[in-house]
Amino acid sequence: MHSQSLSRTPQNVEIVPRNRQFNIDETLATNWHGGDAFKTAFFDAMSILFPLGEQFFIDSVKAFRGKFDDPELERRVRGFMAQEAVHRREHQRYNEALCRARGVPLEKMERAVNRRQKLARKLLTPKQQLSGTVAFEHLTAILADATFRNPEGLEGAHPEMAALWRWHALEETEHKAVAFDVFVAVGGKTWRRRLSMALVTLEFTQHVIRNMRLLLRDYEGSRIELWRGGFKFLFGEKGALRGLKQPYLDFYKKDFHPWDHDNRELVSSVMSDFGGAEVNPI
Repeated sequence: MHSQSLSRTPQNVEIVPRNRQFNIDETLATNWHGGDAFKTAFFDAMSILFPLGEQFFIDSVKAFRGKFDDPELERRVRGFMAQEAVHRREHQRYNEALCRARGVPLEKMERAVNRRQKLARKLLTPKQQLSGTVAFEHLTAILADATFRNPEGLEGAHPEMAALWRWHALEETEHKAVAFDVFVAVGGKTWRRRLSMALVTLEFTQHVIRNMRLLLRDYEGSRIELWRGGFKFLFGEKGALRGLKQPYLDFYKKDFHPWDHDNRELVSSVMSDFGGAEVNPI
């Protein structure tokens, strides 16, 4: 048991599980991001990963409950699990509606992730699984930060879809250090999280590209122009993912903590948009 928390999470960071539901079924039959096939497919491809991913994250953190002596961290773990459970539910609804509309079996879309997860659960120790979650949570945290820092990424999107992604980004920001703090509290090593990040980055990129190719299989325009325009959207002068290099690399620092990237002020302006109904912490 660890009697002292090593967390550098600010004390005033609250993890608020919001029981939001989004009316998006009909919208998913369209290129909802300004009529742009690439932009729409990019976000849809990420959504496909989340239900299985969120459950894996919950399970890997849950495995260490009761193995650290830190009541405040335990409270944050409950909030983390409750938020992720709602994310899982809403992205499951999202994905089912998307696949019905696009005529792609959801099982086919999830097949690669499902296979990787089964191997991970079978072959990796609980601490190794937690390390993978820590890495994935950092990726989602910096993507969430980009959602607010680079609002052009959702310009032109259907309002309900933009709201869903901003809600998800807000909650990913609130709980971005929970898995990391648990990992540190149970003796996780720096080298392990560094290795996990390298592997997870490759895996995440592969899954997103694979899903995009499946979703764009019937695209009738120029594939070269599609991907060229998509690269500009993501990494151009006003790209949705511009500015992520340093926040990503910071993870590899020995003394890194997720709240070294203190973006509370950045996201505070959207918190009032997503107040209201909460779910009970798990």
